[in-house]
Amino acid sequence: MGKLRDQMVMDMRLKGLSPKTISCYVGAMKAIAAHFGKSPAELSDDEIREYLYYLVEARKASRAVISQSYSALKFLFEHTLQKQWNHARIPRTKQHKRLPWVLSREDVEAIFSATKNLKQRAILMTIYSAGLRVGEATRLKVRDIDSKRMMIRVSEGKGLKDRYTLLGERNLELLRTYWKAYRPEDWLFPSVSGSEPVSISCVQKAFSASLRKAGIKKKASVHTLRHCFATHLLESGTDLYYIQRLLGHKSAGTTSVYLHIAGKEIGKIKSPSDHTKDDPKPTP
Repeated sequence: MGKLRDQMVMDMRLKGLSPKTISCYVGAMKAIAAHFGKSPAELSDDEIREYLYYLVEARKASRAVISQSYSALKFLFEHTLQKQWNHARIPRTKQHKRLPWVLSREDVEAIFSATKNLKQRAILMTIYSAGLRVGEATRLKVRDIDSKRMMIRVSEGKGLKDRYTLLGERNLELLRTYWKAYRPEDWLFPSVSGSEPVSISCVQKAFSASLRKAGIKKKASVHTLRHCFATHLLESGTDLYYIQRLLGHKSAGTTSVYLHIAGKEIGKIKSPSDHTKDDPKPTP
């Protein structure tokens, strides 16, 4: 599917899809072509249904993989082939609505304390303090830190959108200490060579190591720090609208998930069992 692949990649780039999404869609199309032994452009609605059912029943693929394959095929047909996509015949598998894991403020502090490397602590605190995605943090430039306005500029975040977010005083103090020690010139957190930003995998490994050192057993990743930023702001009384803007969410519905995990209001509610009369203590 060489020519078709090139055309689809061109269309995805023109639509502004991220490199990661483009890579995933191309991988999905290769798998589909290998499964049928022919170009995905030749597939009928029934064959597409058959393949998606194969992923569900035979491969026992994750919902994310199934959704990715669905989206890749849909993009190919609607944008590259300019054909109608039959939503009625080819339904999308529902996704689990999972709530993100959130750490307490004490847990976050324990992670920072366990991070002895200055550069690693600076980037982890910046992610938490500003609510950044890890890729946004690695691509920060020195000029993005606006200490006069106490803001951080995020260039080309998800959806290629620019935005401003918070620069905390404590974060600024740590960044100044970091800058004096490392003297970055362009990238705020450069790789060893200095010509590229530090890799996302390096940040993920640093977080995982600090999580273990801190003795935290919760299921967490470096992205959890972004969830903590939003949840802790909400619990401290920040309006959801402002949190949406700081996170760079297009829809308020995306941000509203934090209403389900913030403890501010839930903590005020008494369980019905607390209003009942005490019973005699049961015997073993």
